[in-house]
Amino acid sequence: MSKHGRILVAMSGGVDSSVAAVMLHEQGYEVIGLTMKTWDYASAGANSKETGCCSLDSINDARALAVGYGMPHYILDIRDEFGDFVIDNFVDEYLAGRTPNPCVLCNTHIKWEALLKRADKLDCEFIATGHYANIRLQDNGRYVISKGKDENKDQSYVLWGVSQKNLARTRFPLGSFTKAEIRQMALDMGQQELANKSESYEICFVPDNDYRAFLKHRVPDLEAEVDGGDFVLTNGTKVGKHKGYPFYTIGQRRGLGIALGQPMFVTQIMPESNTVVLGTEDELQRSEAMVRNLNLIKYESIPEPLEAITKIRYKDAGAMSHIQQIGEHMKVNFAHAVYGVAPGQSAVFYEGNDLLGGGFLM
Repeated sequence: MSKHGRILVAMSGGVDSSVAAVMLHEQGYEVIGLTMKTWDYASAGANSKETGCCSLDSINDARALAVGYGMPHYILDIRDEFGDFVIDNFVDEYLAGRTPNPCVLCNTHIKWEALLKRADKLDCEFIATGHYANIRLQDNGRYVISKGKDENKDQSYVLWGVSQKNLARTRFPLGSFTKAEIRQMALDMGQQELANKSESYEICFVPDNDYRAFLKHRVPDLEAEVDGGDFVLTNGTKVGKHKGYPFYTIGQRRGLGIALGQPMFVTQIMPESNTVVLGTEDELQRSEAMVRNLNLIKYESIPEPLEAITKIRYKDAGAMSHIQQIGEHMKVNFAHAVYGVAPGQSAVFYEGNDLLGGGFLM
């Protein structure tokens, strides 16, 4: 009988989830490994070699490590659920003139649900992932996510959507370690190839990180339908033609294909008229934002204004702000104007290192 009970570990074949599984095994958990097949590049019409967490090599690496430590290993094919929800949403958001956050949706609605469903079937009390984040139960009965020790690898930003019910059964073994320490652990395990594995920062289902080519493949005739819309300045002056509003993002400067004598940025996307608004860097600034689809972590609600750090991008350092919950939305007033508030991206709120919650920018 194991010392801590049975735990299901999401194993991608990468160094983080592999070390997490071995760490829990050595702590006395009865570890079961699970690798989820979410996507295959052939579905996107890609010619490049399949890489990342869904490749056959990665699945085989995860299985080999699990078997080497005497841990059972399963493969779970969730391509249908993933495609129907995450990929359809990804396309729909771009067609609505927004910039989607597929990793947040995948964590919230697909991976955690799939893991816990399989955990129940395998009599696992807990699930674990290789995310760099921490979790604790506080006095008010709520589970709180906080930043991982490694500021450069902290992944709390993409976890704001996980429910309290699911957090109660979640473990993050890597939260108190740095990436360098995890690579060293892999070396100490005799896993030199694993320790030296490179990381992919691409969206798993977008080949070569080219979302425009992906949209064109997924939506027949899209390019022909949206080509030739207007570039306009913030005062409404037309200054040129663009290749279609879904192929631009807020804050974009490069690849506009237009010269106006000074650096110009995409400041607004208007899908109903196929218009892309350009402005100066100053015109990209925003002093407030509204956030929808809230999920609160640390507190059940935030009815009174609260000082918080708000991050509007994964690698954003964050900005001091005052936040106030207004019904199902959160109003954010930034202490200093921020650049590139992009509808569809996540706004995530922190109190110190603790994750207050998050939502999608409107």
